[in-house]
Amino acid sequence: MSFAVIQMVSQSDVLANLARARHLLEEAAAGGALLAVLPENFAAMGRRDIADIGRAEALGEGPILPWLKQTARDLKLWIVAGTLPLPPLGHPTSKAHACSLLVNDQGETVARYDKLHLFDVDVADNRGRYRESDDYAYGSGVVVADTPVGRVGLTVCYDLRFPELYSELRAAGAQLITAPSAFTAVTGAAHWEVLIRARAIETQCYVLAAAQGGTHPGPRETWGHAAIVDPWGRVLAQQDQGEAVLLAERDSSEQASIRTRMPVSSHRRFFSQGAQRPARNDEFKA
Repeated sequence: MSFAVIQMVSQSDVLANLARARHLLEEAAAGGALLAVLPENFAAMGRRDIADIGRAEALGEGPILPWLKQTARDLKLWIVAGTLPLPPLGHPTSKAHACSLLVNDQGETVARYDKLHLFDVDVADNRGRYRESDDYAYGSGVVVADTPVGRVGLTVCYDLRFPELYSELRAAGAQLITAPSAFTAVTGAAHWEVLIRARAIETQCYVLAAAQGGTHPGPRETWGHAAIVDPWGRVLAQQDQGEAVLLAERDSSEQASIRTRMPVSSHRRFFSQGAQRPARNDEFKA
């Protein structure tokens, strides 16, 4: 049950990025991967015409979706397509979502996740201000799907800071969780590894953290450090910067053993349906 995590340094040229992604996916398939995860914004970085890109794809006039389906078929590979801008189904002129698609080895879309948490943050880098909500609409809903490597939960980048989403994915049966990302160099240096390892430990899932890792138009510098983390929180593979294909296998027996020996899912008391709210200290005062 092999899978791959891909790191890219995407630029503004969509066709050039797709060519690079194809090369990296070919390497993943040749390495035995049944599923591969592309990073956030794999098809374009630094573009201001997000709405136009999304509209063209929704109307069947863009290059990204046909490329994705054909590549999956050619390589007999399941692909988590990082993110691409896509408006809601049936509404091609609506504001785009930062959409992560799961495509099977027949080129069919199996699942769609629209990014829940948008990166509206001030960062002490050369860009300074990020407002994803200017370009994207908020998603809704938790998405899991069965794949040849196990039951996969879909997340994106900034979602990593919201552990309640990951708890919901575990409750929905996730065994692996994808996190295609484009962390800034500043926030990545401070928090990236801590977050991906924490989400793996909490959920006892494999975390497949694809990443952008280099310099992009804007200018923008991303942290990279794409990684695969196992359910015990061990980093099985990692790449600092530049393009890379990381491969690993899911050990389902070990994962089951970890969950049996430390059944954190059944131990959860607070915030579950019907659980008693913990008392505050001041409630014990006379």
